Amino acid sequence: QVQLVVSGGGLVQPGGSLTLSCVGSGSSFRIGAWGWYRQAPGKQREVVAFGARGNANYVDSVKGRFAGSADNAKNTVFLQMNSLKPEDTAVYSCNVIDGTGHSYWGQGTQVTVSS
Repeated sequence: QVQLVVSGGGLVQPGGSLTLSCVGSGSSFRIGAWGWYRQAPGKQREVVAFGARGNANYVDSVKGRFAGSADNAKNTVFLQMNSLKPEDTAVYSCNVIDGTGHSYWGQGTQVTVSS
């Protein structure tokens, strides 16, 4: 059974950086498409980045600051977050759709941007 494990969240000062990782387990697991989502307190979950086959797209609020990528050799999806702002504070989670169309979710990780 495929599981996604998310890591890399934490507390960072405004302007700082964090890298989130989402690692898939399972011998037959292959990353088809991926997405990173976040949910801030009192707000709906939103997608911040998504991609497939080497391409990536971003919500306007993170363009130029976040970079998502996938490494099939490592069964891992990354989200590099730079120039973090307090409004980036949220619980971040990943979603991966494998080569057969199955969708998997990783657990959330808290990102807090505060001085």
